[in-house]
Amino acid sequence: MPRAGGVPWGSSRMPADRRARSSHRMETAMAYASTNPFTAEVLQTFPNATDAEVVAAIDAAHAAFLGWRETSFAYRARILQNAADLLRRDVDGYARLLTLEMGKLFSEAKGEVELSARIFEYYVQNAERLLEPEPLPVADPAEGKAVLVCEPLGVLLAIEPWNFPYYQIARIIAPQLSAGNTVLLKHASNVPQSAAAFERLMLEAGLPKGAFRNLYATRAQIELILNDPRVHGVALTGSEGAGAEVASVAGKALKKSTMELGGADAFVVLKDADLAKTVKWAVFGRHWNGGQVCVSSKRMIIVDEVYDAFFEQYKAGVAGLKAGDPFDAQTTLAPLSSQGAADEVKQKIQEAVAHGATAIEVGAPVPNQGAFVQPTILTNITEDNPARYWEFFGPVSMLFRAKDEDDAVRIANDSPFGLGGSVFTSDTKHGAEVAKRISTGMVFVNHPTMVKADLPFGGIRRSGYGRELLGLGLKEFVNHKLIDVVDIDAPF
Repeated sequence: MPRAGGVPWGSSRMPADRRARSSHRMETAMAYASTNPFTAEVLQTFPNATDAEVVAAIDAAHAAFLGWRETSFAYRARILQNAADLLRRDVDGYARLLTLEMGKLFSEAKGEVELSARIFEYYVQNAERLLEPEPLPVADPAEGKAVLVCEPLGVLLAIEPWNFPYYQIARIIAPQLSAGNTVLLKHASNVPQSAAAFERLMLEAGLPKGAFRNLYATRAQIELILNDPRVHGVALTGSEGAGAEVASVAGKALKKSTMELGGADAFVVLKDADLAKTVKWAVFGRHWNGGQVCVSSKRMIIVDEVYDAFFEQYKAGVAGLKAGDPFDAQTTLAPLSSQGAADEVKQKIQEAVAHGATAIEVGAPVPNQGAFVQPTILTNITEDNPARYWEFFGPVSMLFRAKDEDDAVRIANDSPFGLGGSVFTSDTKHGAEVAKRISTGMVFVNHPTMVKADLPFGGIRRSGYGRELLGLGLKEFVNHKLIDVVDIDAPF
């Protein structure tokens, strides 16, 4: 979709190498290692899988599928409920791994454990109903009965990122195991312990061996997996570069794929918004999980009448964040997932300034220890500044002054991404109308884009395609089979 001047999104906004290594990336160049982002201590390393191990995992996943697809919904539900119960039984233990490996606040890590449990329970309660055969209307009922049934495809590959190590797994395996598929996981190379913990969780919950397997796979092995005829699809969450590569491999192999590729969510503030409450949501929406969320409120778009007041209150709110040890309950700003990620964000800030943006560092200096980035507000980001169209994966806020509501919508849609967004106003009915004008997969009124077990997730354009969670995610990798029982004496 070209902008004024006819330049397609992605062609000049960010060089191909930058897109391929952007902060929301899937780590595909190994080795797998746990490195504490706060202390820089290397906790544990893991060897890459061998080709023989990958083939053996596919063998086991296919063998498991042949039995798993015949199990009842009640049996599958019992295992998913077991997994949810086990997560809740040791919330602190599971959460501790998340904080150690990718640095998120311990309180947020515990929230992710609970969210994963809720996703399992959603399918425990709803999978059978959502996959019920659907009778189809026919022109002449005397000719027979037509029904649409959903059947599992087989082995699937899930490629997941580091920012929500458990949630990303749960939102793919809960629906796909419920549908009768089996799953191979290639997780990010910096969260290998979290990936292994989830495999152990599912085995302890009673899942048959091979039905879900974590692999420390290499980039070449992803191609090996997708070219195996027993593997029927791939779900990826990651960068544009990783998505383009994997989608290309899947396409050549004629395999179904879904892609969640990040975003730069607009946070639109209309003139009648309750500023005090709106600012609190803005500070949270941009900085939770260290700002490393595809649906973070990355672009604050404020109508002119309230821009100055919002700016001052927002700056004060960001200044109140406290960077420090993510295990400390007083810490409200986590380190980034790695020093490399922090260095990349800093480099992107410098590039934005080199193209004319103003960078305002906010708050007390962040600690020297840990992969921290000083919270930064970028303003004066003109349309010819390539940074306007980037995804900053860290505590960097872009603020835009809109002339009026129409201009705010125009700026919101002036992005290569289309994942989420939000509109803040005292008139919620009008807010819903404005939300309809924002071109994304999700828009919230008076709340930053949120992630819940009972809401669908996904975007459009460079944010990818396909949906996860609910019935939409459940049916992404099933055979929608028509069964039509026709009277043998029916006319041609």
